[in-house]
Amino acid sequence: MTQVIRTALLGYGLAGRVFHAPSLAALPQFSIDVIVASDPGRQAEARRDHPGAAVLSRAEWELRRDRTGIDLVVVATPPASHVPLAEAALEGGCDVVVDKPFALTSAQGEALIALATERGRLLSSYQNRRWDGEFLTLQRLLAEGALGEVWRFESRLERNQPAITKVWKAEAGVADGGGLLFDLGTHLIDQALLLFGPVVHSYGELRARRPMERAEDDVFIALEHASGVISHLWVNANVAQNGPRLRVLGSGGAYVKGRADVQESQIQAGVLPGMPGYGVEPEDAWGRLGSDGNTVPVPTERGNFSRYYELLAAAILDGGPVPVDPADSVAGLRIVEELRAAHVQRTAST
Repeated sequence: MTQVIRTALLGYGLAGRVFHAPSLAALPQFSIDVIVASDPGRQAEARRDHPGAAVLSRAEWELRRDRTGIDLVVVATPPASHVPLAEAALEGGCDVVVDKPFALTSAQGEALIALATERGRLLSSYQNRRWDGEFLTLQRLLAEGALGEVWRFESRLERNQPAITKVWKAEAGVADGGGLLFDLGTHLIDQALLLFGPVVHSYGELRARRPMERAEDDVFIALEHASGVISHLWVNANVAQNGPRLRVLGSGGAYVKGRADVQESQIQAGVLPGMPGYGVEPEDAWGRLGSDGNTVPVPTERGNFSRYYELLAAAILDGGPVPVDPADSVAGLRIVEELRAAHVQRTAST
């Protein structure tokens, strides 16, 4: 292993272009050696953004069975391809990062973890929302006991997107990894599990509101944690007015945060990891802590998606733990499966 982790980034859509490549490019421990994108427009963007990388089509990458010269493969392609691409990379002797959803089923996820163990390679799922500013702020408040005993966790990722702009999303059903439950829903489930632990009961409402939607674009999830906390999670692409990003209720008060993390919008505007102001939220977007009539603003922690790759570099080069244990994502997939099975049963009985 060289001291620079030679990386192949598979996929240069939103995930590859916004969430993975900027952090990899900002950290000296990594080099982006290969970018795989089949769309000519995406290929042109990749060459412009990362002129030192070889830009290959999916077919060209798959013909390159010899992975010599690549230490890490990052899978940021549409969901149905995640497992086969990750398997091929592990078989080729590479460490692997898989974007969400980690797999399409918990059984696939468990098999992928077993393969990584068998091959002696590192495997991690990419749950970058663990490094959202509001999530880091809530973790700090909980560690400080600022809310007392937490009773209820409410979390939303809502948008108003009447049209599906990506071809694969318009064509993808549940079996292909389509729908918001596999997409943003896996982030919110991961955050709830990380904060409040295992779930003993789950309930979900899944609806397809947009005429072209083949899976679901309006999701509500209720989770009862073994710790006693109740999580209510919303993911929706049909929202004319967003609810608060977070509302957390406890015996000592509440934390309410209106707006979501700034990093995605910053990167798309050209404010990249490592630049001044990256991840810093303006004061007018801070959440508030306390009770009605007696609340105080809480400065939002600086968001830091790049922390994922800092921890991954420490795992690869120094033997530290991976930034996200893929078993955590498998636990989230089990909840997704429970929600979908219950939805199918209810739908069949009506």
